[in-house]
Amino acid sequence: MSKTSSGHFFEDFSVGQVLRHATPRTVTGGDAALYTALYGSRFAVQSSDTFASAIRYPQAPVDDLLVFHIVFGKTVPDISLNAVANLGYAGGRFLAPVYPGDTLSAVSEVIGVKENSNGRTGVVYVRSTGYKQDGTEVLDYVRWVMVKKRDPASPAPDPLVPDLPEAIDPDGLGDACPLIDPQAWDNGLSGAPHRFGDYAVGERIDHVDGMTVEEAEHQIATRLYQNTAKVHFNQFTEGQGRFGRRLIYGGHVISIARALSFNGLGNAFHVAGINAGRHVAPLFAGDTVFAWSQVLETASISGRQDVGALRLRMIATRDRPCHDFPLLDADGAYDESVILDFDCWTLMPR
Repeated sequence: MSKTSSGHFFEDFSVGQVLRHATPRTVTGGDAALYTALYGSRFAVQSSDTFASAIRYPQAPVDDLLVFHIVFGKTVPDISLNAVANLGYAGGRFLAPVYPGDTLSAVSEVIGVKENSNGRTGVVYVRSTGYKQDGTEVLDYVRWVMVKKRDPASPAPDPLVPDLPEAIDPDGLGDACPLIDPQAWDNGLSGAPHRFGDYAVGERIDHVDGMTVEEAEHQIATRLYQNTAKVHFNQFTEGQGRFGRRLIYGGHVISIARALSFNGLGNAFHVAGINAGRHVAPLFAGDTVFAWSQVLETASISGRQDVGALRLRMIATRDRPCHDFPLLDADGAYDESVILDFDCWTLMPR
């Protein structure tokens, strides 16, 4: 038997299978600093111990999406090493805060499988959960990924596509944000004057700025998360593939769009839930990412008068500014510039 692993192929997955992922990761201030260097995120709560402690955090928490990426990265060698593409997300909840010094690990359960009509690939649905060193759950989410078959002649499994929620109920969001003191929130230091009551359902916000993706940066980012997917690193194999070049990790796009969203949503300091997400089209090094957001819903959370929840649809585009809010074309298909359609809950002080 070989001592090396070529990863799981589609026929290696079965509903109910539980995968305990290797390499727990202790998150440090260095990780947080590198994450800032990669994306330039400016949200004050994650940037400043002083600001965070003034509103009743014990210290600045680790950025929510850095937690997501680290947990996601744990799952890649077992789930998506042989992926064609990561297709989408649903039902994601940030359950507890993470601080520098915490150690993260992950476990996944296969909740659905469905072979594609081409017989060469299939879609695998998994629920992944991230834990701290004391067993506290910090994150859970569902994703589905298209995975190659090892042998196209192998029989198709009985298809099972799980029922997934369209959106998380605001009262079902996790406890990753402690009760804060909105009176201590300093709009000048946060860089944004607008709070929860200043946003209306249907409002659209062009985040104005663009960020060009560099080859080195996206590979540093993906290595930061210990994500080993071949499509992001191996030009030898990807040069012979469909696109002839490496794909940018989809989570890299999410983090760029989130960082850009500071311009217009600077007080939306916490990503509390991921309702849905779709990587509409690939992104490559040299492309420039722009973003805009629409407020889908505003909601109160039972027992909390300190924050309100904004449900946002965040759209990222490639090489196209968003002053006219590109999304769908005249035929109802995604505009050719759209690369990400991401639906999330964020919290904002009242």
